[in-house]
Amino acid sequence: MSEKTEAGSLAENIKQSKAPAISRAAAILRLLGKHESPLGLQPIAKELGLVPSTCLYALRALVAEELVAFDPDTKRYSLDAGVLTLARQWLQRDQFTDLAQPVLDRLSREHEVTMLAVKCVGTEHIVVVGVSRAGNSLQVSAQVGGRFPALISATGRCVAAYRNYSGEDLLRRFGELRWENPPDFDDWYREVRETRAQGYAVDAGNYISGVTVVAAPVWLSPGKFTHALVALGLGSAVQRRGLEGLSEALVSAGEGLSQRFAG
Repeated sequence: MSEKTEAGSLAENIKQSKAPAISRAAAILRLLGKHESPLGLQPIAKELGLVPSTCLYALRALVAEELVAFDPDTKRYSLDAGVLTLARQWLQRDQFTDLAQPVLDRLSREHEVTMLAVKCVGTEHIVVVGVSRAGNSLQVSAQVGGRFPALISATGRCVAAYRNYSGEDLLRRFGELRWENPPDFDDWYREVRETRAQGYAVDAGNYISGVTVVAAPVWLSPGKFTHALVALGLGSAVQRRGLEGLSEALVSAGEGLSQRFAG
């Protein structure tokens, strides 16, 4: 997802929120987290569609909580160390990331792909919780903490297949997605049904042109889909090395992780 699209999504979330003050604070944190350099008040307010005075109020509150740092010389804001405390507390409780990382490293090395572990957050988004890249694999702009729409790409087909969405709800959500090569809804929905039958999903260049994405579910509890393993590679390279073998490897790895949690 591009930074421009992500900023637009953050701004839209603020508009639709029933708790705008919290949404503003969360959007500011996510925006600062995506930028490598600090940002001034005006760029933050502009990207998020906020009145500068409102944005300043939220920034001052975040600075007081030590989640955001303010440089009085440059008048710019950046994430502060307080976010590490929150992240550390989550990581200490998250067994999945620890168990999944060696699996990601192995699959990335063996199949020469970029591997991600993702978690479904609510009904709207998936978040990257683990990354592994082979030396010559496709370098995608996915980092730990990156957030994407729940129904996008191959992972989205898994979400649609294994969660209880009505056809009407899926059609509405599908219309809000942004693809480089958008699939037809009927074709996409057929692939969702195939995902449920075969245990994995494939996005062949729809989300990112020329890139094949494969995703397989991980079941941390029976009947509740919350996590997935995702492989990304150049479409031609994936086909040459064997899409079927990669898909089977992801399914097997997902089943192995599921059994470890069930046990």
